[in-house]
Amino acid sequence: MARNYGDVTAEFRALLSGCGVYDLRGRAKVLLTGSDRVRWLNGMTTNNVRDLAVGHGVYAFLLNPQGHIQADLYSFQRGEHILVDLDGQLREKVLGLFDHYIIADDVEVADISSKLVALGLSGPQSLDVLRRAGIDAPGLEPLQLADLGWDGIGITVLRGGEEAAPSWQVWVGAENFEKLWDALVAVGATPSGYEALELFRIAKGIPRYGIDIRERDLPQETRQDRALHFAKGCYVGQEIVERIRSRGAVHRVFSGFVVEGSVPPVGTKIQADAKDVGEITSTAILPLEGGPRQVALGYIRREAMSGKELLAGESRLKVSEVPFPL
Repeated sequence: MARNYGDVTAEFRALLSGCGVYDLRGRAKVLLTGSDRVRWLNGMTTNNVRDLAVGHGVYAFLLNPQGHIQADLYSFQRGEHILVDLDGQLREKVLGLFDHYIIADDVEVADISSKLVALGLSGPQSLDVLRRAGIDAPGLEPLQLADLGWDGIGITVLRGGEEAAPSWQVWVGAENFEKLWDALVAVGATPSGYEALELFRIAKGIPRYGIDIRERDLPQETRQDRALHFAKGCYVGQEIVERIRSRGAVHRVFSGFVVEGSVPPVGTKIQADAKDVGEITSTAILPLEGGPRQVALGYIRREAMSGKELLAGESRLKVSEVPFPL
C-alpha cells in the first residue's frame, strides 16, 4: 500500500465524508475445505462460525490456552468452503497455528492470497461511487457479501462491519485489480494511502493487531465484544474468557484519549497520582476541518478512568469514547 497519494489531509477527509478507495492487497485470503472445516474452525475462534448463514461473516480472535490473543481474523461462510481473511503480516503465524491444531480433522488449508485480492471504500458516498462504476450492490447487512458480475468479470462485494461504517470491500482476481481501481477513481473515489487509513482507523477507535492488540492482551481488555460469542461451545482459550465474564470485569480496558499538549510517543505510560495506570498504543493528529485534534488509543485501569488527572509524559489526557466525536 502506498504511504499516500500526495495529500494525506484530503485522503483522510474523503474517508470520513466522501469516498476514499484503498489498496487491500496486503490482506491474506485462506480457504478451508473438508468435512470438518466448520466444527474445527468453530473450536479455534472466539466467535460463532457454526451458525453462519452462507454469505455472512464474523470477526474473531485466535487465542492460546491461557486466553491471550494470538491473531484476529474474519471468517466467511461460502457454502463449499470457509474463507478466512486476515492481515497479511499475520499470514505465516496463523497458517502455523492452523497446521498445529489440525490433527485428525478432515480440514484442508489453501493460501489464495496471490489470486484473490481486495480494495476497500469508506465514506458516505461509497455506495454511490460503486453504483456509478456499474456495481449495483444489493442491500447487504454488515459482514455480508454477494457475488456479482462486473464488466465481464466476477467480483464479490462485502459490506464492512459497523465499527468502520459506512465501508465496503470488493474482492477480485489479482489480474483485474488495476482495472477495477481505475474505474472507481474515474467516477469519484479518492485514492487513499496508509497514512490516511491510519488516521481514519484511530479516529474510529479501531484497534489493530500488533499495535493496539498484543499477545499479552486478553479479549475483554480490548473491548471488542464483536469478536466474542458466549454460547457457541468450546474453543481454545474459552475457559479464561468465561472466567473473566463470570467475574464481571477486567482490571484495564482499551480506550480513547484526547491529548492536551504535545502528542506522547507510542509506549508512553499513563500516570495518575504518580502511579502507572495505563499506556499509549496509537496516536494521531486528526486534520479536521475545524482544526487539528490530538488523540490517542491505549489501555487504562478502570479505577483511573474518571475523577483523576491523567498524564502521559508532559501531556494531559482526557478519556474519550470511541469513535472520537468529530
